[in-house]
Amino acid sequence: MPSFNLADWLALAVFAACWLGYATLVDRVPAIRDRSVIAAMDAHRRRWMLATLGRDNRIADMAAIGNLMNSTSFLATTSIFILGGLVAMMGSPELGRRVVSSLPYAEVPDDAAWETKIALLLVIFVNAFFELTWALRQFNYGSILVGGMAPPGSGPVGEAQAGAAARVLNRAARHFNTGLRSYYFGLAALAWTVHPLGLVAASLLVLRELHRREFRSEVRDAVGG
Repeated sequence: MPSFNLADWLALAVFAACWLGYATLVDRVPAIRDRSVIAAMDAHRRRWMLATLGRDNRIADMAAIGNLMNSTSFLATTSIFILGGLVAMMGSPELGRRVVSSLPYAEVPDDAAWETKIALLLVIFVNAFFELTWALRQFNYGSILVGGMAPPGSGPVGEAQAGAAARVLNRAARHFNTGLRSYYFGLAALAWTVHPLGLVAASLLVLRELHRREFRSEVRDAVGG
């Protein structure tokens, strides 16, 4: 059993409350989600698909989706590299503990505590990988829907196809955002290897930054106008 003290358990509780609480409120409470940059971009993607319906040449639209797929693929690939590094850290606890011990104010965990903290990071980045790869597949599905969209002037049939493409792309963007959020909180969890208070401070900092970017940033004001 890991030798966690009260500060470790409290820090872990703060971390879980920040990540799971924020995700639940933003993703599942419509009154809150509707004020976010994510909801604003959903509306823009719907308008984008309706505009695509009126174009004979959709090369630019396919290229835009391709750019979205490239960024998603990059993060998914990076998460695999991170997981490989974490597995190596799990197998060499003495090396990791030696690095942590050289930092000021660090609390050096025992082997069991070290493995538990690395295991938390593994869970976070496995979740990021699954979210990002599912987002990548959905962007791929969206590109197929755009490629098979009816020609201009197709009426209700074309509008229904544009609506379906927009729903798929919106779902892809939502899973991409969830995977990216895992990256943010993964960086916060890394601070736990140094000190429980580091985990608390990093979790609150990530929470503040996510809220600012999604609800109070200039980008939110621009896309929501």
